[in-house]
Amino acid sequence: MLMQFGATAESLSKASTLVSRIGTDAHLYDDPEDVSIGPLLDSKFDSEKHEALKRLLALIAQGFDVSSYFPQVVKNVASQSVEVKKLVYLYLLHYAEKRPNETLLSINCFQKDLGDPNPLVRAWALRTMAGIRLHAIAPLVLVVVGKCARDPSVYVRKCAAIALPKLHDLQVEEHTATIEEIVGILLNDNSPAVVGAAAVAFTSVCPHNLTLIGKHYRKLCEILTDVEEWGQIALIGVLLRYAIAKHGLVRESIMLFSKSYNSENEEPVTDIGKPPHDDAKSGIVAEVAHIVCRSYLEGSDKYLSHLGLGNSDYFMVDKSCVTSSKSNDDIKALLRSTLPLLWSCNSAVVLAAAGVHWIMAPVEDIVKIVKPLLFLLRSSSYSKYVVLCNIQVLVKAMPSLFSLYFEDFFISSSDSYQIKSLKLEILSAVATYSSIFSILQEFQDYIRDPDRRFAADVVTAIGLCVQRLPDVADNCLEGLLFLALSEYPNLDSSSSVAEEIVLVQIIKSIEAIIKQDPSKHERIIAFLVRRLELICAAEARAVVIWMIGEYCNIGNILPKMVPVVLKYLARCFPLEAVETKLQILISCIKVLLRCEGESISELKILVGYVLELALSDMSYDVRDRARVMKKLHSKCMQSHHQDDMNGQSDLNDTNNLLTGCIFRRERQYPSPPITYRVYLPGSLSQIVFHAAPGYLPLPEPCSLVENEISLPVNGVEAARLAAIQTHPDVEDNSYDSSGSVDQEDESEYSSQNTGIDSEGSSVADDNNGELIHLSDVASGSRNQLESTDNINPQLAEYDGVMSNRALELWLNENPSSSQNSADSAQFARPLARFSIKNLGLLVKPIKYTLLDRGNNNILGVDYIFSSEVSTISKQLVCLELFFSNFSAEPISDIYFSEDLSNQAPDSLDSSKLPTESDVEPTLHMDKIDEIAPGQTTSRLLQVRFEHHLLPLKLMLWYNGNKQPVKLRPNIGYFVKPLCMDSEAFANQVSKLTGMFECTRSVSFKEHITQPGDKDKDSQMKDDFLLICEKLAVKMLSNANLFLVSVDMPIAANLNDLTGLCLRFSGEILSSSIPCLVTLAVKGTFPEPLEVSVRMNCEETVFALNLLNKIVNLLAES
Repeated sequence: MLMQFGATAESLSKASTLVSRIGTDAHLYDDPEDVSIGPLLDSKFDSEKHEALKRLLALIAQGFDVSSYFPQVVKNVASQSVEVKKLVYLYLLHYAEKRPNETLLSINCFQKDLGDPNPLVRAWALRTMAGIRLHAIAPLVLVVVGKCARDPSVYVRKCAAIALPKLHDLQVEEHTATIEEIVGILLNDNSPAVVGAAAVAFTSVCPHNLTLIGKHYRKLCEILTDVEEWGQIALIGVLLRYAIAKHGLVRESIMLFSKSYNSENEEPVTDIGKPPHDDAKSGIVAEVAHIVCRSYLEGSDKYLSHLGLGNSDYFMVDKSCVTSSKSNDDIKALLRSTLPLLWSCNSAVVLAAAGVHWIMAPVEDIVKIVKPLLFLLRSSSYSKYVVLCNIQVLVKAMPSLFSLYFEDFFISSSDSYQIKSLKLEILSAVATYSSIFSILQEFQDYIRDPDRRFAADVVTAIGLCVQRLPDVADNCLEGLLFLALSEYPNLDSSSSVAEEIVLVQIIKSIEAIIKQDPSKHERIIAFLVRRLELICAAEARAVVIWMIGEYCNIGNILPKMVPVVLKYLARCFPLEAVETKLQILISCIKVLLRCEGESISELKILVGYVLELALSDMSYDVRDRARVMKKLHSKCMQSHHQDDMNGQSDLNDTNNLLTGCIFRRERQYPSPPITYRVYLPGSLSQIVFHAAPGYLPLPEPCSLVENEISLPVNGVEAARLAAIQTHPDVEDNSYDSSGSVDQEDESEYSSQNTGIDSEGSSVADDNNGELIHLSDVASGSRNQLESTDNINPQLAEYDGVMSNRALELWLNENPSSSQNSADSAQFARPLARFSIKNLGLLVKPIKYTLLDRGNNNILGVDYIFSSEVSTISKQLVCLELFFSNFSAEPISDIYFSEDLSNQAPDSLDSSKLPTESDVEPTLHMDKIDEIAPGQTTSRLLQVRFEHHLLPLKLMLWYNGNKQPVKLRPNIGYFVKPLCMDSEAFANQVSKLTGMFECTRSVSFKEHITQPGDKDKDSQMKDDFLLICEKLAVKMLSNANLFLVSVDMPIAANLNDLTGLCLRFSGEILSSSIPCLVTLAVKGTFPEPLEVSVRMNCEETVFALNLLNKIVNLLAES
């Protein structure tokens, strides 16, 4: 009827499509080359701009490159329309990384939008700024994130938390402490949305800084159920790690199933190194539970490496690192808060919550996770596979957990091969005598599956069931024999490979069952031998032939069959496959050695014939095996002949002993070591079976000390954040103080630095010596000093946000090494070289606290870095430790030992710490036998740090107790003084230019004091001497360097310090590579001075880190 109106099926389909597109934006995807986009972007109407931007985003979604419209889009960032601004930000976010310079043109608009009343606009501006992946604006973005972290809008604070990992990925190490502080602020937020994003940021930025969690642990547990789903996953992992690091493992959990704590006189140390016996009552396989525990705490790779070395006794858990879920309120709060999440709609949340209960809950309460996990098996195939991978580990350690629910693991036709394999393994593990017959009936149906690879896996599962339940061996053997000899009787070369795989697996399963009790299954072996002619698969024949040689002397039937079987094998030998031939050779020698009686002479002839056939075989392997067997055969014949003639064997004959070791002795079949790769439940590593990037094992139990304080924020950053918090719109240029990285005091002990003596600057100089030595050093210094006038022009754009001085420090700008004639001319002035008297008395090393008495400690330990060079190894750094006894009783047996947690996988240095077999030690200190009450004693500690920026974890032992401590390195003491004169210094600098040279500038203000703050000595000193003394003392108090020379310019203006130059030299301890430091001063007294710090060293990474350390020190006031 429709045809009379000219309607066809095709036209009706097009009409239907057009009707469905009415009122949608589907038309935006029609024309990829729409020429009207450009004019629409330049339109004065927001509606047209909105339409053009929607077209651009549609093209981006289709994969087109529309970066050519970037200038036209950027200018619309200042639009007043919220819809236009949103689309512009989406476009900029996509191309910010590709077009960073053009994006920076809009940085002022972004800053303006950060103060917009609309929180969505503020969040868009923050997201776009965080998406600009440029190191140059990282400090600016850090300031913005710090400001938005205190924004009244929840959405803006959430965006600030999401921006922190992006900022951290730029590897701005100098701002790490500030980023961690912002994470702590966001974790204390009252909004669940912000807390979830902050937890994700915590796992990316500072997963080891668990002290941030301790302040808000209870609050985070209470808010956990309200956090969004993906935030819940991260927060659950963080809370679990904190609970273990703070309180240790739970006594009643499966993690410590190997030890009981009921006795009052139990050992103080729990040994998890040796696996205990199984507990039939609880249904726990203790050996697997032991592996799970060690893999969770150490990581599978580390555990397997120790397993390969045979070291199973080293892993200890102190009794003090064990708690109880019944008495510990923090553990109760964690288990209580994660219990409702077991029924979450998100599968990942369920797995994360189940992992907490699996690790921390008592064994009798683990059953709570069973039904939620089984419910997840009804989800998609991808989720089902992930859940089964995690259930597989649980079943291996505790089969009884899922034994009642074996029917949930029955296989459906829609399951993929991977899911089928996991279900088979789980079914074979949870099978019990009450469920085995139902499971075997299922297996009978599975064997007929068209996928023959899966059918072979089913046969393997049957063998595993028999090994666990020996009473059903006869039934399973009967079924397997029926399959082998009825359904696969005549497989030949034309048969499919898949069918052969099934047959081979059937024979292997029968062989595994027979191996448990060969004498009981003599008739089964004889039955297979009689049907050997019907078995055509080469690998299956090889297995049967192996059984002939291995069990040839068992019972009464097999010894009589052996000669006949060998005749058959000798006749078929040329036609057999290579693997079958190799097995025939081995079985012949076994039969010859083990059989006795009248048939021995006939067997010798048969074996000799087979060996002659093998010596002329086409296969290299067969010929080589035959030569070895022939040698053994001849020695064996000689041994038999000697036994007959003399009545005794020659036990001293090496070949005879070798033959006996290989063939004569009865074989023992120990169970192979379990090498499961186990990772934390719900992690990606558990799916891919290797440590995925970012995977972290559980922390060491009770490794979090209560008084452990995280690294303080750098002074410039702390001041900036404080300014943002109190006056977010006011600029302050006075951020010049810098806090130290560690808690440190000025030491009262005199300096022992031997590297401060220089040319004419020795401590032992005469007081009457000349103060200033005029010399013609202007020309030599002219090329060594560098201009610091060339400041990055981008600083002008950030004037409204932060000071130039702070940005110059944060941006790590290197002034240009090229100098114009005007800059060079100002340094072309005569210089005077002079020395600083009594410098050694002024240098005071910084004193650090290793163990504070504030945590009820009876022992206090402080340390300073010593300038002494180790005589044991050049890798060792020397420290002087001061031990103080604050108790009323003597303290005895004080020494240090290594902490195994130093071998973390996420350390910056991927090289492992040395073991006891290494030549060079990790630490060395003379043991302190006893310290009397109120007494202080000192010791020299020589230690090797894993990295010059990473703290070293040690165990401090005293009175039989241990206390975890951290030694924080000072990169300035990874060098030793290198004595040289000015000429040698200049020659070395000339060789270390280009990529071996790096420079930074810093503002020096320590000499600026208030009128009434100057002491008498400072008032009597010359300004030049005061500046030189402060710079030299600052350097030598924090680095083990040699002061080469101090050059002072001679100028008409006495307050002009431009041209003042201090040179220091050192040598890296580990590599003996020279490290040269030059300080060039520019400015007038008493104004702030600009100090250019230049580092010349072949080790560029070490030089950059030392340069940053020096710059931060000089920035302190």
